[in-house]
Amino acid sequence: MNEIERVCQFLDEAQTYFLATVEDDQPRVRPFGTALVYDGRFYIQTSKAKNVSKQIQSNPKVELCAFKDGTWLRLSGELVNDDNRDVKVAMLEKSPNLAQMYDADDEKMQMLYFRNATATFCSFTAAPEVIQL
Repeated sequence: MNEIERVCQFLDEAQTYFLATVEDDQPRVRPFGTALVYDGRFYIQTSKAKNVSKQIQSNPKVELCAFKDGTWLRLSGELVNDDNRDVKVAMLEKSPNLAQMYDADDEKMQMLYFRNATATFCSFTAAPEVIQL
């Protein structure tokens, strides 16, 4: 398993992670649950109609955090929009519950991948492990 797959597996097992963005000078944090490795990139998914999408468009630097079994993961980097239909289909196949809200051919579904990302695995019992993705 490579490092990107390891990050995705951790998030899948945690089930929920929290994504932080910035709106003007105010931090915004909300729960997410989508994670996908596709073509060597780590993706998350949202709707282009949501405020989070507008915040990312204005400032693509984000950080997410998840906690599982005494370990937490922080992933920081820049999110890049990807309108590739194939990656949308892959996300819908992985998370079929999204099909109630999105279609690979609609204009609402937004796929974003991390660029210039740093993943840090932390716990109270071990030194942080920092990985460049």
